[in-house]
Amino acid sequence: MEDILQAVEKILQDKPLASIQWFVLSQSWLGKTYDEMAEISGYRNNYIKEVGSELWQDLSIALGKKITKKNLHLALEKYLQEKIGDQENQSQENLGEESRLEMVSSDLSSASKIEFPSGPVPLGSPLYINRPPLEELICNEILHPGCLIRIKAPRKTGKSSLLNRMIAYARKQGYQIVYLDFQEADQDIFISLDKFLRWFCVNVSRQLNLLPCLDDFWDTEMGSKVSCKIYFEAYVLQYIEQSPVVLALNEVHRVFEHPNIAQDFLPMLRFWHEQAKQDQIWQKLRMVVVHTTEIYIPLKLNQSPFNVGITITLPPFTLNQVQNLALAYGLHWAADSEGAKRLVPLQTMVGGHPYLVSLALYHLCQEEITLEVLLESASTQVGIYSQHLRELLSLLQKEPELMSAMEKVIATDEKVELDAIAAYKLESMGLVQLNGNQAHTRCELYRFYLSQQLGRSG
Repeated sequence: MEDILQAVEKILQDKPLASIQWFVLSQSWLGKTYDEMAEISGYRNNYIKEVGSELWQDLSIALGKKITKKNLHLALEKYLQEKIGDQENQSQENLGEESRLEMVSSDLSSASKIEFPSGPVPLGSPLYINRPPLEELICNEILHPGCLIRIKAPRKTGKSSLLNRMIAYARKQGYQIVYLDFQEADQDIFISLDKFLRWFCVNVSRQLNLLPCLDDFWDTEMGSKVSCKIYFEAYVLQYIEQSPVVLALNEVHRVFEHPNIAQDFLPMLRFWHEQAKQDQIWQKLRMVVVHTTEIYIPLKLNQSPFNVGITITLPPFTLNQVQNLALAYGLHWAADSEGAKRLVPLQTMVGGHPYLVSLALYHLCQEEITLEVLLESASTQVGIYSQHLRELLSLLQKEPELMSAMEKVIATDEKVELDAIAAYKLESMGLVQLNGNQAHTRCELYRFYLSQQLGRSG
């Protein structure tokens, strides 16, 4: 049994397991059912199942093959056989099971080590919550030759965190990775298409350890787009190894802000994706495009400027996922059914929004505010969400038609029929949920806050 725990520890070395995960792993290895585990531990059956599901998914991503409760024995025994030489060399470093469990439990219970929620969740963090089948879907899709994946969602909903996990999975498959964040590009890069595409090609080349040699392929008479295609086709994709290349493009909404670039660059990516259906060399390239949807509002876009490939949208956290995150933050009172009931008002208030949930749990684990006080002040200027709410209000105030549409939505608990464009834009901001063109407020936080603000302005 100790060999198995050590094997999992090595496989998931970037993601320490919580004590409940060690419990589910050890009991699964002993052949216990989830019902039996729930009875032994006192946890709910559904919670034990969800812990198990996330554990098998983490192992699947780490090993590059599907791991389930049923094939756990076979998969880990094979891993042990392959690594037995290394294990013998390091046997003196092995820790006992009890000391390891105590160490993990101690780490998770230390609230002082938990960082303020900002930016992508690090790969090794227990604060990343899987949203099945999202992770499995994107990891399976990246295996398809010539694929194009588009991750779109409002800000702070987990796009970059998901992208980073897909990149980690692709690396384990032996794929080469090119990661470009368009926020890093200087403003003058967007002056012309030619300058932008040369910047693009130089960055791709250097990340693949290729010497940039654009002048050998660039032809002003053929144009920048064709030159860029030739550069990839005759140089980049020819000189790399046979392993596929994942081209991960983050913050692509920055390109949307420059129509002179977007009108040529985005169709070029679409063409490359279509080329893979008939040209084998383009099958080496797998593209992932990530962008926020709020950008549609200031740019006055009535639809996404890039509708191609498989689209990944990020769902809100379920109550079970909120509960799992609360436990990861060290809020042990959330472990049982009574704890889940206490979290229901938070789930209702923020609608499962990943950042808003994380922000609340961070403040709760610091013991600087109670859940009741946090909820009472949530929609006020002194609440923890004040900055987030002001940003949304500022965006709305610049668009009178959207403000008028939102007033209709918050005026009733019923679904409201909206103009198609207004409904699309409000959904893009994350303010409403849609059923056709019928909209209702995404969460109580937005209803309370906007009602207060519009009441004052009226």
